[in-house]
Amino acid sequence: MSAIKQETYKGYEVLRLKGQFVGGDETDELRQQFAKATEADLQVLIIDLDKVSYLNSTALGVLISAHTNFAKRNAKVVLCNLSDSIENIFVVTKLTLVFSIFGSFDEAITNLDSAK
Repeated sequence: MSAIKQETYKGYEVLRLKGQFVGGDETDELRQQFAKATEADLQVLIIDLDKVSYLNSTALGVLISAHTNFAKRNAKVVLCNLSDSIENIFVVTKLTLVFSIFGSFDEAITNLDSAK
């Protein structure tokens, strides 16, 4: 089972993902969350992958699409708390060159605060 928890922390919108994202309802829900964030004209969206055990190519496509939509508006999608296996997917696909990826949630917040 997968879940997406939305919250606001220090003015930043945060999506905390949990479970496996394999192209089913959970991935559709993720796509809808990104659409809402784009409509709300959010400048920063933090995706916390701490509790994600698996991402397939469909879920990666949703993340890439969100990144593209945000980048068009000079906004950004930031990832944090990737497990070794999830991080390996980003390394192999060269997506580490596309996304801002941080080892922890606090590291992401510190970096974003210093960039203001």
